Amino acid sequence: MPQLEIFNIEKGKVGTFDLDPAIFEAPVKKHLMHAVVNWQLAKKRAGTASTKTRGEVSGGGKKPWKQKHLGRARQGSIRAAQWRHGAIIFGPKPKDWSFSINKKTRKQALISALSFKFGEGVLFGLNGFDLPSIKTKQVADFVKKFEFKSALIIIGGENENLLKSSRNIPNVKVVRVEGLNVYDILKYDALVMTQDSLERAQEVLKN
Repeated sequence: MPQLEIFNIEKGKVGTFDLDPAIFEAPVKKHLMHAVVNWQLAKKRAGTASTKTRGEVSGGGKKPWKQKHLGRARQGSIRAAQWRHGAIIFGPKPKDWSFSINKKTRKQALISALSFKFGEGVLFGLNGFDLPSIKTKQVADFVKKFEFKSALIIIGGENENLLKSSRNIPNVKVVRVEGLNVYDILKYDALVMTQDSLERAQEVLKN
C-alpha cells in the first residue's frame, strides 16, 4: 500500500498516511483528463459575444442610389456588410457552450489526476492548516518553506482564516475537498491535501 508523508506547516514530518492504491496508483488516463478539462472550461465560457446582422444594425433603409445608369455598382443598403458601419455576416451570437459528460468519466478523470500528482511526487500531506487569525504572511511563509512555485491546497472543512489569508497570494488557491476538480489539480504544480481531506476524498472516490 502506498504511503504519503504527513508534514506540519513548518515542514516537520509528523507521520504517514496510507493511500488507496486503487486511486493513487491507478492508470493515468490522459484522454479522460483532457475531456473533463474541456468540459470545465466550456462551462466557464460566458457566451455573450454578439454582432449585429443586417436586420439589427441601425439605418440603411433607403437605397443609396438608383439601380442603373450611374456607372456605379448596384447597392441596396448602406448597411450591407461591405460598407463602413455595415452589418456583420456570420458573426457570433450569444450561445451556451456547455455540454454534458458522464459522471463515471468525471470520476475516473479525477482519480487519474490524483494518481498523476502522486506519481510525479508533487502530492503533499498536511496534518492540518489551522491559523489563529487572518495572516497572509503565514501562508506565504508556508509556500516559501516548501519551495512551491504554485500550489493548490485542499482542506477538509470550513477554514475562513486560511481562505482569506491565501487569496492575495499569486499562484496559491485554497479549495474545500468538495470542490476538488481536474482543472485545478493540473493547473497548479503542487497539490497539498490535509489529512482530513485525504480521508474524505478516498471515501468518496472508492465508492
